[in-house]
Amino acid sequence: MNESMLILMADDDKDDQLLARDALLEGNVRNEIRFVQDGVELLEYLRGEGKFAGDNPWPGIILLDLNMPRMDGREVLNEIKKDPCLRRIPVVILTTSKAEEDMLKGYELGAASYFTKPVTFQGLVELMSALGKYWIEFVEIPKHSTAQNLLRDSP
Repeated sequence: MNESMLILMADDDKDDQLLARDALLEGNVRNEIRFVQDGVELLEYLRGEGKFAGDNPWPGIILLDLNMPRMDGREVLNEIKKDPCLRRIPVVILTTSKAEEDMLKGYELGAASYFTKPVTFQGLVELMSALGKYWIEFVEIPKHSTAQNLLRDSP
């Protein structure tokens, strides 16, 4: 398991953040997880701006809620996938929305996967365990230093 890979979760709901952290631990996914509150903070984190200025660990995967204040998941996904330095980061939508149009739009914008948040904690544990197994154990993702260097070198 690639335990050094950071999981970055964009979700404005503190309870969902805590549940996700607990579900990852319960599902034996030991990767560090960090949280941002909305799309604005997500872009600031990725670009090393605002309160995230400095050298933050590069995420191997982003878990993205769709319904957030200031900049929602659809808007920020569009921004990430337009940016040549950010678009390589896999973005997994994890939302309460079951709307077909949200799913279609998410995939059109470049989401790697789309999941509706389970209603039970056990369901969330199973989902997080499966996500961890797939994205952390099986998928090969480029090293973060290369992506960060590209971002630093861009105009």
